Amino acid sequence: MVAGIHHITLITRKVQANVDFYVGFLGMRLVKRTGGFEDAAQLHLLYGDAVGSPGSLITFLVWEDGSPGRAGVGQVGEISLAIDPASIGYWLTRALSAGLKPEGPSEEFGEPVLRLKDPDGVIVKLVGTNTLQAAAPWTSDTIPQEHAIARIRGATLFSETPEETQAMLVDHFDYRPLATSGAISRLVSEPGDILDIRDARGFWTSAPGTGTVDHVAFRAADDAELQSVHITLQAIDSGPTTMHDRKYFRSLYVREPGRILFELATDAPGMLIDEDEATLGTRLFAPGDSPKLLAELNVILPQFSMPGEPRVIYRDLPFIHRFFTPDEPNGNVFILLHGSGANETTMLPLGHKIDPDATLLSVRGRALEEGAPRWFRRNGPMSFDQADIANEAEAFAAFIDGAIHAYGLDPDRIVYVGYSNGANLLNAMLSLHPHLIRRAVLLRSVAALGNPPAADMSDAQVLVVAGEKDLYGPYAQPLTEHLRNGGAKVELATVPGGHEFDDADVPVIQAWLNKPV
Repeated sequence: MVAGIHHITLITRKVQANVDFYVGFLGMRLVKRTGGFEDAAQLHLLYGDAVGSPGSLITFLVWEDGSPGRAGVGQVGEISLAIDPASIGYWLTRALSAGLKPEGPSEEFGEPVLRLKDPDGVIVKLVGTNTLQAAAPWTSDTIPQEHAIARIRGATLFSETPEETQAMLVDHFDYRPLATSGAISRLVSEPGDILDIRDARGFWTSAPGTGTVDHVAFRAADDAELQSVHITLQAIDSGPTTMHDRKYFRSLYVREPGRILFELATDAPGMLIDEDEATLGTRLFAPGDSPKLLAELNVILPQFSMPGEPRVIYRDLPFIHRFFTPDEPNGNVFILLHGSGANETTMLPLGHKIDPDATLLSVRGRALEEGAPRWFRRNGPMSFDQADIANEAEAFAAFIDGAIHAYGLDPDRIVYVGYSNGANLLNAMLSLHPHLIRRAVLLRSVAALGNPPAADMSDAQVLVVAGEKDLYGPYAQPLTEHLRNGGAKVELATVPGGHEFDDADVPVIQAWLNKPV
């Protein structure tokens, strides 16, 4: 028999704010951090009780700096967590002290409810109930045990087909009707958690993105029950159903008639399969436990600090950016600029290979081409929007000035590493903003400016790296000559391969960096 909620998965835009809210404010335990099973380059965090028991798990896919979504028809509109009814006053005071704007307390189906919003705007209800107890209580240092979050209380589903949504939950996931209040019908599981189905006919449509709930997962006792439900759903032609092995559980996905995504997940093997209880949630794991993938994810995935630990305080600057801070920084800083269609994570592994102890500041271009980032607009393969280059170069110069002052960067320790379109912006900036960039690596670069102004580049050192089989390779020599004519100290190197950068670039860059200045 399916036994209530296993977990609820949401999407967040800022991992640090998310951790601060769910661990720091709500006092939940971070029980797992892993690369996503659908997309390994997407951080997945799981919060829960002391051992990550099914029924306690609130999980987040991290779309760092991703586009906000909108809760609406066909989505989960609210989630709720169970607390002791006598703790409502404690949580109201705690919320006000934290600068939050709680709503309530109010009463819903005879229970006291306090409404909060998490940093992404998701409505999180704290519900006073004695019907649900923590399977493995977890208490943070700042929250007394009697006031701690016990487990998931439930979720509110926004459905245009409330009758069909209810029928699926009753017929296949063992919920039963409990009560009705206005447009909301409440269902309850055998363990006692609830689902509120709101009749959302006439509501605005939903949009996927950050600040929304991805799915609700229900508990299956074992693989046999999972398979049984799978067969039953196929027999009624429920639509596509997919089975997955998520390492910590095996699961089945299906969309109910109102298009809300449901998952059925096994209790076993659980969160303790690769960590013991004392160290739960302290290590990053990679799908498939690949050491090579794990090494890359350690650099690519957004870093965060637990409450009370030192952290990077990100500033509001003109470009979206990401820091990677090594365990023992040596003071060197690489500012990384990606190529067309990539983003701020693309060049992090390359920067880390060049100097494992360097701090990496990777930046996202603001121009878009078919929805993908680049650094300035182009009219064709070798025709660039000159006005846009000048505008973006000026904005990037302001970003660098702001970053140096906001983050305390040493200009003498900064090396700019740009690839393709990112390198093209850097070579334009050497002409438009001389003396800003002192050391730069230009990978697979061509001159961006049609008529560059005369500029004194005498304090710049530049490494131009061309690809032997790159169709744009012949443009490297004229670029080198232009920079030299401006007074820059330029070295031109060629590596095997084409336009893409790879590990062959690493020793070339390292050798250049190690030469006396």
